[in-house]
Amino acid sequence: MIDMTPIGIIHSPFTKAEGMPIQPAGAHGVKGTVEVLEEFRIGLKDLDGFSHIILLYLFHRSEGFSLEVVPFLDNQSRGVFATRAPKRPNPIGLSVVRLDRIEDRVLHVQDVDILDGTPLLDIKPYVPEFDSRDEVRTGWLEQAKGRVAMHKSDERFK
Repeated sequence: MIDMTPIGIIHSPFTKAEGMPIQPAGAHGVKGTVEVLEEFRIGLKDLDGFSHIILLYLFHRSEGFSLEVVPFLDNQSRGVFATRAPKRPNPIGLSVVRLDRIEDRVLHVQDVDILDGTPLLDIKPYVPEFDSRDEVRTGWLEQAKGRVAMHKSDERFK
C-alpha cells in the first residue's frame, strides 16, 4: 500500500477551478504561497538558492478518474496519460513556479496555477540541465502552441 502525507498547503487566489489558468504558462505573475508544515521545515534548507521549484500536489477536488478525457486545449477525446487533466487514477499535479523568497516555512511563489488549499506532496528544485530536453515532440499538443497562456479552466473535470 502506498501512503503519502502532505508536507504543506498551497495558497493561491483561485478558490474554484472555473476560470483559472490551466498551466503555469498562463499564470504569469500570479502570486501565491506554499506553507510547509513545521515538521518538514528543515527540508527547506538551501532551497533559497533556486529561482524555480517544482511543486507536486494532490488534485484534492477531483473525484474519480477517466481513462479518456477531452482536454482543455482540444475537442477530441484523448487518453488521460497523454494529457494534463486532473481526473487521473492517481490525481497528482505538477507545476513549475518561480520562487521569490522564503520566510520561515512559507515560500512566496509566482506563476501559480493551483487551487487555494491544495495539499502539497513534494518540492523539488527546477534545474534546466536536469529537467529540460532537446528535440522534444509534443504529440497532439503541437496544434495548441501559443494558446495555453490564454486558455482558462472550465467545469469539465468536476
